[in-house]
Amino acid sequence: MLHHDNAPAHSSLLIRQFLAKNQTPVVPQPPYSLDLAPCDFFLFPKLKSTFKGRHFQTIDDIKQTTKIDRSTDIPISAYQECFKKWKRRWQRCIASQGDYFEGDNVHLE
Repeated sequence: MLHHDNAPAHSSLLIRQFLAKNQTPVVPQPPYSLDLAPCDFFLFPKLKSTFKGRHFQTIDDIKQTTKIDRSTDIPISAYQECFKKWKRRWQRCIASQGDYFEGDNVHLE
């Protein structure tokens, strides 16, 4: 199963054909619900936290720091919690009938 945002690169004919050929189910994303993409609410903030408050002297320093694979620093339990949050966010999206929401602003009944 694959979930990605609605970026044109992710929805191009070539990508759709590849996913269909490999029988990869795609979970659709409503056009304005940015809070549903796990990369946006989970992975990118974790990866960016390494750089918060740091100042780099050169472009090479930035390149060297970004080459390190930070995803291996994230424990499996964090990914499991991310999946649970992703499911809750989908429930909120359904509850809001696909309207835009941020974080926990939509409450389930």
